[in-house]
Amino acid sequence: MTKKLRVGIIGASGYTGADTVRLLSCHPNAEIKVLTANTHAGRAFSDLFPQFSGIDLPLMIEAEKADWSDIDVVFCGLPHGTAQDIIVNLPQHLKVIDMSADFRLRDSRVYEQWYGRTHDAQALLESAVYGLPEHYREKIKGANLVACPGCYPTAALLLLLPLVSAGLVDVDDLIIDAKSGVTGAGRSLKEQNLFAEVSEGIHPYGVAAHRHAPEIEQELSLTSGKATLVSFTPHLMPMNRGELLSVYAKTAKGVKADDINAALKARYDLEPFVRVSSPKVFPATRQVRGSNFCVLGAYDDRLPNRVILFSTLDNLVKGSSGQAIQNMNIMFGLEETTGLQQQPLYP
Repeated sequence: MTKKLRVGIIGASGYTGADTVRLLSCHPNAEIKVLTANTHAGRAFSDLFPQFSGIDLPLMIEAEKADWSDIDVVFCGLPHGTAQDIIVNLPQHLKVIDMSADFRLRDSRVYEQWYGRTHDAQALLESAVYGLPEHYREKIKGANLVACPGCYPTAALLLLLPLVSAGLVDVDDLIIDAKSGVTGAGRSLKEQNLFAEVSEGIHPYGVAAHRHAPEIEQELSLTSGKATLVSFTPHLMPMNRGELLSVYAKTAKGVKADDINAALKARYDLEPFVRVSSPKVFPATRQVRGSNFCVLGAYDDRLPNRVILFSTLDNLVKGSSGQAIQNMNIMFGLEETTGLQQQPLYP
């Protein structure tokens, strides 16, 4: 492909929007033509994010005033519940990659239960493809609307889907202990996200009520063939980005961690962004920071017939913007790794 994709980013002033700009600025087949951010309309993107001062980017404008006629693909980084109202009014020629939750849940009744509003774009919801490339690649290729998975579901599903599919773990006995950096809560001003509130401490949130739980359960249910519930508790960590899941699972009879690691390696052997740790190395956020990688690992528990599983990723990259660009590459027939070859930052 010689012609560059003309890209628009809706909600460019948020963390996911800014990371999409960061990654696309090095993408050889993409050119950012439209940036929208209603509260910052009329401002230069580099005024808001000075680290982009050397990049020629358009002024931010209101989404309703944007000219989409010359755009090929749009990334939507709006909050949950507002994205659908914008996306439903976009021109039909656009391919759309939504990074909110508005098109992830296939059942509009489940969406209404967890997000507190009706889904008013039912036709789009039915046509949307769940954007987990390692498991939905073929459907993503022909999609016009891709619903980028949440960060926690991405980490959980990359780890668990192959194991549930192969019957290696008991889908009825899964405990997911999740930890994420503060950027997962978004960029809007919230008292609970102030430095003094999050530094030097760890706290659970969304206990037994986090909105990513039904997303994880939806995909596990489709794979297991039966209604599935998981015990899922997220925690906020005093760091900017990164995510680690510790999953406690009951195994099928005779299954050990070595069997699980072998299954993960076989499933993801040809996948560019999923790695399986060696037995003596535990997955850690430092192994993925700033990259589009997800690192997995399985270890035997002291309790019989149980294993401890780990999954780690950067919540803003593989958990959001990087995965969105990975989906774009697939949708337009580009090499999947294009623009995403950055190795993890360390230290």
